[in-house]
Amino acid sequence: MGETLFPIPEGPTHATKRRGAARLIYADRRQSLLRPCDLDSLLAADHRARVVWGFVSKLDLSAFHERVASREGAGGRPAFDPAVLLTLWIYATLEGVGSARALERLCEEHDAYRWICGGLTINHHTLSDFRVERGAELDELMTKVVGTLLAAGAVTMERVAQDGMRTRASASAPSFRRRETLRRCLAEAREQVAALRREIDEQPDATQRRRTAAKTRAAEERERRVAAALAQWDEAARCSNTPQEEREETIRVSTTDAEARVMRMPDGGFRPAFNAQFATDVKSQVIVGVRLTNSGGDMGQMTPMLEELDRRFGRLPSEHLVDGGFAKLAAIEDAAKKGVTVFAPLPSKETDPDSRRRKKEGPGVRAWRERMASPEGREVYKERSGTAECVNAIARNRGLRNFLVRGIPKCLSVLTLFALAHNVMRAVALLSA
Repeated sequence: MGETLFPIPEGPTHATKRRGAARLIYADRRQSLLRPCDLDSLLAADHRARVVWGFVSKLDLSAFHERVASREGAGGRPAFDPAVLLTLWIYATLEGVGSARALERLCEEHDAYRWICGGLTINHHTLSDFRVERGAELDELMTKVVGTLLAAGAVTMERVAQDGMRTRASASAPSFRRRETLRRCLAEAREQVAALRREIDEQPDATQRRRTAAKTRAAEERERRVAAALAQWDEAARCSNTPQEEREETIRVSTTDAEARVMRMPDGGFRPAFNAQFATDVKSQVIVGVRLTNSGGDMGQMTPMLEELDRRFGRLPSEHLVDGGFAKLAAIEDAAKKGVTVFAPLPSKETDPDSRRRKKEGPGVRAWRERMASPEGREVYKERSGTAECVNAIARNRGLRNFLVRGIPKCLSVLTLFALAHNVMRAVALLSA
C-alpha cells in the first residue's frame, strides 16, 4: 500500500515554473464613444411596444389635443404628443410599472421605452400630470375602444360579470385621526402658516425669505390636507354602522388621503384602501365598466355599475353575474325592472318561504330564487369566476396592488388606465382573430 493514488511527477511542474505578471485587458471608462444608433432597429417587428403604438396611433385623440395650451401662431413651448405619453403609460402598465419616476428612468435606459419616446426627453412631472389630469379623456377613450369592439361584434355585452378588488391606498394607519384631533391639528397648522407669513415680511434677506416661503408652502399643504380630512369626517360617519354615541371616539379619517377608508383586505388584515370595481364582458374578456369607491363592501355596487354601463353605451347587459356580496334584494328587483337578469348565489341561510318577508318580495327576486335553484342557473353562474376574478388577477399581476396617487379622482384615472391597457391587448387579439 506504499503507492499513492495520484503519483507526483518528478522534475519542475507547471505550478513551480517561474512566470511573469499576468497580461490583462483593463476597462477604460474615460474614453469617448461615438456609437450610431437607429431607434427603429432596437425592437423586433412583433414587439409589444410596437403593437401598443400601432393601436394608439389609430385612436381618435382629439379630446387630448383640446387640452394642449400651446397653439400655432402663439408663443410658448410645443407640448409633447399625447399619443407618445399615452403609449408610454399603457406599455408601462402592461409591464407592471406604476411610478412616474421609474418610467422616466426607463425612458432613458430601456430600449422599448426609448423607442416609444423617439428621441424625446420626458420628465416624471409631465408623465405624472398626464396620468392624473386626463381622467375624463381616458374615460372617454375607454368608451370609444369598447364601442368600436361592440360595433365590430367582438363584444356583445350579452353576459357581463362584475367583481370588486380592494386596493391599498397611499396612506398609513397612523395618519387616521379622530375629529377632535383633526380640529386641533387644523388650528395648529393655521397658527404655523400665520407665523411663517409674518416671518417672511420681517426678513430682509432674500435667500432666507425663499427658505421661509418653502416652509410656508409645506405648512399650507398640511393645512389643506387636515381641512380635507375634517370635511370627510361627516361623510365617514354617515356611512358607518357605529352607534351615534360612539362615533366621536371610533371614527377616524386620514390626513394623508382623506377619501381612503380602512377596509378588510383579502388576507384578513385591515388597511387603508379603495374598492375598485370592474365589469367584464364574459365572451370577450373586455372590461366594459370601471368604478372606484371607498365603500368597504360590495353590497349596493351592482346598481351604480349598471348605471355606469348605461351612461357609457346607452344599453344594459342582458345577464349580470355577481357574487353573494352584491346580492341585495332591492338591487336585484331594480335590475329585473330594467330587463337585466341577475345571476347571484342564494344566501346560505334562507328564510322561511311562508314568512311575511318572503311574501313581500317582488317578481324579480322570486324569479332570481327560482333561477339560482335550477342546475341551469348555477351553470351560468360558474362563468363569473373565470371572467371577473381572472381580470382581477391580471390587474394585480400588472401592479394594481396599491395606488401611488391619492384621492378618488386620481386613483380612478389610474384604474381607468389599467382597464384601457387590458382592453388594448384584448382588442388586438380579438380583431386579429
